Amino acid sequence: MRLLMLGGTEFVGRAVTDAALGRGWEVTVFHRGRHTAPAGARTLTGDRTTGGAGLAALAHGTWDLVVDTWSGAPSAVRDAARLLSGRAGHFSYVSSRSVYAYPTPAGLPEDGPLVAGASPDAGADVPYALAKRGGELAVLDAFGDRALLARAGLILGPGENIGRLPWWLGRTARGGPVIAPGPPDARLQYIDARDLADWLLDAAADGLGGAYNTVSRPGHTTMGELLDACVRVTGSRARLRWTDPEVLLAAGVEPWTDLPVWLPAGELYDSLHQGDVTKAHATGLRCRPVGETVADTWAWLRERGGTAPHRPDRPAVGLDARTEAKLLAAPGSP
Repeated sequence: MRLLMLGGTEFVGRAVTDAALGRGWEVTVFHRGRHTAPAGARTLTGDRTTGGAGLAALAHGTWDLVVDTWSGAPSAVRDAARLLSGRAGHFSYVSSRSVYAYPTPAGLPEDGPLVAGASPDAGADVPYALAKRGGELAVLDAFGDRALLARAGLILGPGENIGRLPWWLGRTARGGPVIAPGPPDARLQYIDARDLADWLLDAAADGLGGAYNTVSRPGHTTMGELLDACVRVTGSRARLRWTDPEVLLAAGVEPWTDLPVWLPAGELYDSLHQGDVTKAHATGLRCRPVGETVADTWAWLRERGGTAPHRPDRPAVGLDARTEAKLLAAPGSP
C-alpha cells in the first residue's frame, strides 16, 4: 500500500505513519517541516493554510490511501481532497464525535443528527465541531463512497500533545495527596492513538467507507482504574483523594480542562463517554488495556525528560496547585 499522510509528525498522524511503516508500506508524509518526519518516510513540504501554492508539492504522485487529521479550516481539507481525488484510491479523515448535534444522547449511533451550518468552504474562524463537520463534507464531496470518516472521541497514548494523560502522570509522579474526581467507578470511553491508527489502515485496506464512531466501548476502563494505573506506573506515593463532583463544581473546578478526562454525570458525559461504537468494533476495532496505554505514555514521557509537547492551538490543561491545596485543606475534605 502507498500511503500519503497529511501531517504525520505528531500524535495521531505520527501513530498512523509509524503503523504504516511497520507494515512495510510506502509512506509519503506531507507537512510544514516544523517537526522531523519518521525515518523511512518520504517527505514533501508545504503549508496547506496558504491555499493552492502551499499544496504544490502534491501536484504529482499517486497513492492508494490518504489519511488526514486536520482540525482547522475546512477549506484546507477541501483543497487537498479535490487535488487528490483523481490520484488517490481512498481518503480517511480523522473527524470527531463533536460533529453530532448537542446534546448527544447516550448510545447515539452514526446516523444521529449532526451540527448544522458547517461548510467545507469555511475558513479558520469556526468552532471545532463545525470545522470537523466541514472537513467531513469536503472529503465526501471529493471522494464519495471512497471516503472514511473516523469520528474519534478522547484520544490518549504516547505522543499526546494535548496534555490530558501527561498531566495526570506528572501530577501523580509528584506524590502526596491528589484530588481525584469521583466517582471512581465512572465509566470512560477513549481510544489509544495506536489502536486508532491500526484500525484506520485496516479499514482503508478493506475499502470501508462512511462514518464510524472510533473509540472504546463505554466502560473499557473507569476513572479509578485510569488514575490507579498512573500511580502504579510512576512508582510514586501519591494518595488519591476521591472527591464528590458537587464539591469540585462548587469550588469552580472545570471538568475536562482542570481535571482532564473527567466529566460529571450529565449531557456532556453522555456525549463523550456513552457513544455507540457497535459499527466500528464489528469491523475489527480493538482497544488495548488502559494499563498498557498509561505505562507506554509514561515511558515516552520519561524519554522526553518528563515534558510532553503541546499544540499551540489548544489551551493548557490541569488543576492549579493553589486550587488543589485549598480543596485538600477544606474542612471535611477526603
